[in-house]
Amino acid sequence: MAKLYFHYATMNAGKSTMLLQAAHNYRERGMHVLLFTAAFDDRAGQGRIASRLGLAEQAETFNGHSQLFERIESHMDRHPLQCVFVDEAQFLTEDQVWQLARVADRLNVPVMTYGLRVDFRGKLFPGSEALLAIADHLREVRTICWCGRKATMVVRLGPDGKVARQGAQVEIGGNDKYVSLCRIHWEEEMGRVPRSDLIGEAVIDPGDEDN
Repeated sequence: MAKLYFHYATMNAGKSTMLLQAAHNYRERGMHVLLFTAAFDDRAGQGRIASRLGLAEQAETFNGHSQLFERIESHMDRHPLQCVFVDEAQFLTEDQVWQLARVADRLNVPVMTYGLRVDFRGKLFPGSEALLAIADHLREVRTICWCGRKATMVVRLGPDGKVARQGAQVEIGGNDKYVSLCRIHWEEEMGRVPRSDLIGEAVIDPGDEDN
């Protein structure tokens, strides 16, 4: 039985690289895939998934009104399909996440989604919240804070280069606008706790050894 997967991380963890590599692996074995990405994220060009390593590929786009189940079902009427890949999955609506679940459940096509878990305020994105609730498999894609600890949060930089503590949840940007941090340094940058120069060295948590 096909499943719905959610690969989540902070910024610059290599999510798009993983997606493109997985799609390549399917095609290398003669299988057919369908790629989606958010319509308004045009940093690499409209409908284009790109990684920091230079890999890139065209994809279909979605917005808040897209009927993904219908589009995928229609595609299958014309072409065989072995897997669906969705980049920027945090921008999905709750209903669209359920549509993707139906693709796995009723069309028997696995769906691999990749996206951020939380925004710069530490709040879940709607798409990520729904995926965390109903996806069959969850996988955290790891990256690190400047201190060496696992980065689980992200801060947004304003035009002055300083950390923004308020603003709209969605604001497209890359390394110029977002920085991934561990929870300790995110709290400090957001002004939730005083800064401290006496933070212990980064350690490997036993729970981190699985990935």
